[in-house]
Amino acid sequence: MSNSAKDPALDAPHGTALPADTPVHDAPAIAAERDMDRVAIASQAQLTWWAFRRHKLAMAGLWVIGLLYLLSLFAEFVAPADPTRQNRRAIYHPPQMIHFIDSTEDGTRIRPYVWKMDRQRDPQSLKITYVQTEEKIYLTLFGKGEDYKFWGLWNAQRHLFATVEPREKFFLFGADRLGRDMFSRVIYGTRISMSIGLVGVAISLVLGIALGGLSGYYGGRVDMVIQRLIEFVLSLPTIPIWLALAAALPPSWPIYQQYFVITLIVSLVGWTELGRVVRGRFLAMKNDDFVIAARLDGASERRIIFRHMLPSLTSHIIASLTLAIPLMILAETGLSFLGLGLQPPAISWGVLLKEAQNIVSISQAPWLFIPGGFVVIAVLAFNFLGDGMRDAADPYAQ
Repeated sequence: MSNSAKDPALDAPHGTALPADTPVHDAPAIAAERDMDRVAIASQAQLTWWAFRRHKLAMAGLWVIGLLYLLSLFAEFVAPADPTRQNRRAIYHPPQMIHFIDSTEDGTRIRPYVWKMDRQRDPQSLKITYVQTEEKIYLTLFGKGEDYKFWGLWNAQRHLFATVEPREKFFLFGADRLGRDMFSRVIYGTRISMSIGLVGVAISLVLGIALGGLSGYYGGRVDMVIQRLIEFVLSLPTIPIWLALAAALPPSWPIYQQYFVITLIVSLVGWTELGRVVRGRFLAMKNDDFVIAARLDGASERRIIFRHMLPSLTSHIIASLTLAIPLMILAETGLSFLGLGLQPPAISWGVLLKEAQNIVSISQAPWLFIPGGFVVIAVLAFNFLGDGMRDAADPYAQ
């Protein structure tokens, strides 16, 4: 077959090759017909996935979110240093860039390294500065570094990357005012900041579906009481209420207890929007033919709600949750930044941003704002993902 005859086969939908004897002018029509047949027998999940996959920003957001959760899951392994270890010789150490091409007298080869920096003090202003030297600190993948307890279960020494000489230290994102490695702290902060969104949304999901479903299905007094409760919650000024509740937490509480209560506080307002949406959809569906048929068939109310009505809201609920998670992340970040959320020694993006509140940090260590970049990336990724899932929820409209 000539090269011109091969091209249409490569354009066949989903990688399906056309017969070798297919005329060139008939190939597009045959490919389109196969594509229509494939769509005709596809399941709802397949149609949704194909529609979602065409949304490039949503796919990018999915990859970014997956990477962030992967980092949070293996934070101990990815972080090259203990995030709480202080180093007085590395106060406000600037970030070091990784170089991959190592040129020496023996030739050029691929070997990652960073330039070592010496700490100096200006004799007149007494300001601490770091000067790059000609000495290199070589890095290695899966090298041995500081001891850590993986998932709090067993001890390990292997890190994703470490220095060839264990005594050498490097700072990809620089160091803070106590000489703690910012890269390790950002990685550990990802675990709390990303998980608080999931936990908060899970609580909001239960409250929103339960109260919204009861309100829409039963109506009457039940609907009136729940709707007045929602209106009361929505009428509260969000930020002052969060600040008041967070300030009421005893400082003597353990970190994880504070984390759980902060999650509850953030979830108190988050469920109202979903509750109203579920209530409206239940009001519209409870008189539909499939619900009336299930009721006449003797199905229990529980079965009607969970087996027939809720599944029709699945796509909308998923899209709403993906858009609610970034709001939870921003709420925790804001509370912690103001000093009324999680407190040190807890590590979250908001706690790390609190270090950049003063003018000294802005002028001397601008890299302390790096956690804010992670917040922006995470929120944008979730928004892109939510837009893609919302568009893919109705694949027949594509």
